[in-house]
Amino acid sequence: MAVQTMPRTGPRHHAGHRGRPPRRVPKLKTVIVAAAAYIVAFVFLFPYIVMLLTSLRSQESLREVSFWPKEWVWSNLANFWSSGLAGNLWVTLKVAGGSTILVLLVALPAAYYSARHDFRGRTAFLILVLITQMFQPTAMLVGIYREFYQFGLVDSIWSLILVNGGFNLAFAVWILNAYFASIPRELEEAAFIDGNGRFGALFRVTLPLAMPGVITALIFTFIAAWNEFVVALTLTTTPENQPLTVALNSFIGQYQVDWQNLFAGSVIATIPVIILFALIERKVVGGLTAGSIK
Repeated sequence: MAVQTMPRTGPRHHAGHRGRPPRRVPKLKTVIVAAAAYIVAFVFLFPYIVMLLTSLRSQESLREVSFWPKEWVWSNLANFWSSGLAGNLWVTLKVAGGSTILVLLVALPAAYYSARHDFRGRTAFLILVLITQMFQPTAMLVGIYREFYQFGLVDSIWSLILVNGGFNLAFAVWILNAYFASIPRELEEAAFIDGNGRFGALFRVTLPLAMPGVITALIFTFIAAWNEFVVALTLTTTPENQPLTVALNSFIGQYQVDWQNLFAGSVIATIPVIILFALIERKVVGGLTAGSIK
């Protein structure tokens, strides 16, 4: 005699929902913090959005009240290259890149030596480096111009590289000194036991661990040299040797401002900095642990 089994009347559980953790509702504090972060980000990004939209307007539509341009004039971005500003962009790249390389070549050994050796006058040296950060190039324009005039370096790219490198050197030395001092010396001593010399331990162990500080100094120096205006306006006279910050000033006339071309050049000028951040940002996290594992 067959026994019939009755189906279960309990709730059915689908296989796809088994083992799935319940979705957590974000807390009110998290929502408020995230909303505040988005608002702050929008406040900082809004001027760049206006700059981009203005660069795509025509001359006749600059007085319009509408936020979005009725006519998109993409030729404003193309006029940047035909106007000869591409050469000034190349000058800015050389000045910013040269200043960054100069700062790293000088700041790395100075910061490493001051962090690893307790020599006489070490504190006075670091304080003197910090004091030089307080001076502004604007207050020293007359002396800077006279010095480079005597050396025959006025209207030269080398003068801009030396000035920007000199005024950003103090920050690089201080931040690299802090990173080198925070790295335990036992890691270098272990590298000595493995047969590495001082330079081997520096480049294989210490420098990879200090890479966040190196990248911070690199970004700070590059952006400061990229945006510098007053010294470049004073030391350069010919349009071919002027960086982009000075060359963009040519769109500002006595009676009229060419806003759309001025903003188009500003948009293009921000692209190399964005690319630099995109390339370097990934290496910041990798430099935190690189070199500490054998």
